[in-house]
Amino acid sequence: MQLLCGELNKNLKQIEKALKIKVSQNGTEFDLSGRKSDVGIAVSALLDLKEKIELNTSITPDLVHLSLHTAKFSDDADLKNLAQIKTPRVNVAARGKNQKEYIQNIQNSDLTFGVGPSGTGKTFLAVACAVDDLLKEKIRKIVLVRPAVEAGERLGFLPGDLSSKIDPYLRPLYDALHDMLGAERVNRLVERDIIEIAPLAYMRGRTLREAFIIMDEGQNTTIEQMKMFLTRLGFGSKAVVNGDLSQIDLPKNITSGLRHSIEVLNSIDSIKFTYFGAKDVIRHSLVQEIVQAYDNFE
Repeated sequence: MQLLCGELNKNLKQIEKALKIKVSQNGTEFDLSGRKSDVGIAVSALLDLKEKIELNTSITPDLVHLSLHTAKFSDDADLKNLAQIKTPRVNVAARGKNQKEYIQNIQNSDLTFGVGPSGTGKTFLAVACAVDDLLKEKIRKIVLVRPAVEAGERLGFLPGDLSSKIDPYLRPLYDALHDMLGAERVNRLVERDIIEIAPLAYMRGRTLREAFIIMDEGQNTTIEQMKMFLTRLGFGSKAVVNGDLSQIDLPKNITSGLRHSIEVLNSIDSIKFTYFGAKDVIRHSLVQEIVQAYDNFE
């Protein structure tokens, strides 16, 4: 009970704050008051946390937040039946309808777009699908691509060779790979060129066969760069393009290649699009409110 409630009831207070309800505890009994739907989410989250404690999992604020997020979709029967993606170190499953749709689109289509704010799992799920395909030998290599455009920065100012310059831009992809395969295994696969870092500007003229290609930060491509990237697909390959149209770092007079490609390709049935919103954010609950506030303002 102490583990469930947390020190000074901090877990209960986190649930109260996230759902705007009242939770009181007396011995082994809980009293929850608030909107019916929010109380239901809290009950599901508490039961989920109880199960985790029984499995000797330590309860952290992150875990409470994830339990709350999962509980919001606990009535979705289709979601419950969704098979997990098993990787050597973690099992990955959809958290919400949009994540479920995104995974299915990646598995069933050769070109998938994931569009929405950061923290919605776009990169993590794409890497999970790529690792799954690699381990099942559906592909021969994973290619990580990201345009090297950041707010006010240029690659020329960074020390080191091209690889060390581009590595910081690909850190989110590396982090996901390390979570699923471990750092040593990832390093070995990079050395053997089974995992390849491909700066977008250096992809012209290539044809990628039997590869799983992930482009992150697609909103920072130009129209020409996006067209060039999308035409690199070879036989046996699939590509995932992720981006957040609210965080474009291109000069104001340049149209985002991601925004343009959505308009151009939206009518092609075999190309799939998944759109994420503030409610899909799995980071700190305050991030959801920040994203929603910016959306409302714009």
